Order: sequence, then structure tokens, then C-alpha cells
Amino acid sequence: MSTTENKSPAAPPTDAAALLRQNKTPLDYVQHALHKYPVISPALVLLLSCLVFTYLGDGRFQQPSTIGIMLQQTAVLATLAIGQTIIILTAGIDLAVGTAMLLTHLVMAKTAVDWGIPGFVAFMIGAALGMGLGLFQGELITRIGLPPFIATLGTFYIFSSLGLVYSNAQTISKEAIGEDSFLLWTGKSISIGSMTITTGVLVALALYVVFAYLLSNTAWGLHVYATGDDQEAARLAGINTTRVLISVYVVGGLLYAIGGWVQLGRSLSASSNAATDVNLETITAVVIGGTSLFGGRGKLWGTLVGALIVTVFRVGLSLAGVNVFYQNFAIGALIIVAVALDTWIRRVGK
Repeated sequence: MSTTENKSPAAPPTDAAALLRQNKTPLDYVQHALHKYPVISPALVLLLSCLVFTYLGDGRFQQPSTIGIMLQQTAVLATLAIGQTIIILTAGIDLAVGTAMLLTHLVMAKTAVDWGIPGFVAFMIGAALGMGLGLFQGELITRIGLPPFIATLGTFYIFSSLGLVYSNAQTISKEAIGEDSFLLWTGKSISIGSMTITTGVLVALALYVVFAYLLSNTAWGLHVYATGDDQEAARLAGINTTRVLISVYVVGGLLYAIGGWVQLGRSLSASSNAATDVNLETITAVVIGGTSLFGGRGKLWGTLVGALIVTVFRVGLSLAGVNVFYQNFAIGALIIVAVALDTWIRRVGK
């Protein structure tokens, strides 16, 4: 009898893990990869978007001047989206991002002009105010027990009203602030070849490096993820979830103030009408960037990619001659697809 005939057939897998591996489809592997590396899908969307708009933009989209403008526009959104990301990681949400930013940047500019104080001192006052606004939101959510949606919806109107009252709905120009003021430093131009960016872009990138490290390598960052993943389990594990929730809103308020500083440099003025769509755009950037609205999953670098996607869509569709109403339609479709994808990815192992 030949050796081949003596061989017995391979035994089928007997343990559950082996059976699961055997029954996996290619789509299952994609699902697991996206769950493990949530930045993959937004990176692919960004790459595809750039290719499409390069083709549709008649050579204008990929010009260095256009890229520089997109980076400058992204700087404000990306800075604010860091705070939104940290909050959403705890399964919360902040609908008052834009109005908090507007209030703090109006206070910075108006105190510098009316009180004649140095720009750096005015910035510190605005930063302290931003943290105070975040503390107020955190207390509403943790002490009073309001849902984050309701608490931040209410503060959206409160902060907006305070900004209008304090500034008397007036725009504060760069001449009044002083072109050499620290408040406008984020608007300084930096040339990289034929592309021009501002120092505000560098500020935003530095913040991503700092907070990506804090979220990944500190106890605070681990507690943020744990609280968002399962708040009750985190509490039973000894994490002070109340303190964590308050801290993310305080840190968020600080970041909104820094975003206001970047906005001052971007527009070279302070106005209550600046960045009117930024509230929802921060949520869009976070969701498209792969952070789960249910909390506990996501990476900060994905948010940066998401912010770039929002800007690329805005600029790319404009260069392609698409009506602004259809631009909003495209952004809305992106949000729906991103949330649907997140829901599918979260089913891993279920």
C-alpha cells in the first residue's frame, strides 16, 4: 500500500476559536481590521476624495496655494475637534463648541482693546474663561444629571447670547487689536516652497501630538476610554468617573479657547458671526474620523483626517462648481455613512 493511501484525512477543528476562523469571510477580516485600526477608513476616504477633486477641479485643487488655504481653514476646525473627540470618547457630546469658541475669542479681543492689556494676558483670560465654561457644562451633566445633549444644547444658546451681549454684536478689527499683538500671532504666514500656511496650522498639529500622547500613554487617557466604554464598570474598577467627565469638558473648554485664538489669527478680527457651522462640523470630523458616538473607541489622528475630509469636501465641491446646498447634502451623506459604518464595526465578535 502506498504512503499516500496510508495518510488519514486532516481532523476538522474542534475548538470554537478554530471554527470561527474557518468560517470567516473576507468581509469579516475587513470588519476586524477597521475595528482595530479605526483611522484606516477615513484615510481611504481622504485619499479617494483628493483624487476625485483633483480630476474635477480643472487643475486648481492640487495647486500649492489651494492646499495652503485648506490647511489654514482646517486649523480652526481641527483644534476644536480635539475637544469634541475627548468628550465623545466618554459617550458624551458638546453642541456648544462654536459658541464657546466665539465667546472666548470675543473676550480675548475686547479685553485687550478695552482694558489695554497685553495680548498674552488677554489670551490667558480667554483660556480661563473657556475652562470655566467647560466646568459649568461638566457640573450640569455630573452633579445635576442632565444628559450631555440637553446640557450642551442649553449652553449653546447661553454662550451665544453672552457673546452677543459682551461684544454688542460688533466686529473687533485687527487695527483695534494691534497687528503685532500676541492675539494675532497665529495668523503669521509661513512659506513652504510655493505653499503658504500660518502658525495656527503648527499650533493645531502640536496640540494633536500632545493630546494623542495623553490619551494613549497616561492614566487620564486610559480612564477617558474606560469611562466611555462602560461607565459603570469603570466606576466599579475604582475610576472616579465623575472627575473624568468634568475633566473632559474643562479640557474641551481650554481647547475651544485655543481654537478661538487660532480663529483670531485666521480672520485677523473677532466677530460673533465667525465659523457659524463649526458646531456640527466638529461632530462630523470626529465621526468621519472613526471615533464612535457610543464612546470608548477612536483615535485622535482619525479626527485630524476627518477635519481634513470636511475641508476637502467644502473646497473641492466649490472648485467643481457644485451649489452650496448640495455641498451640505454631501456632508450629511458622509455623516450617515460614517455612523452606519461605525455601527457595523462595533458588531465585531457579536
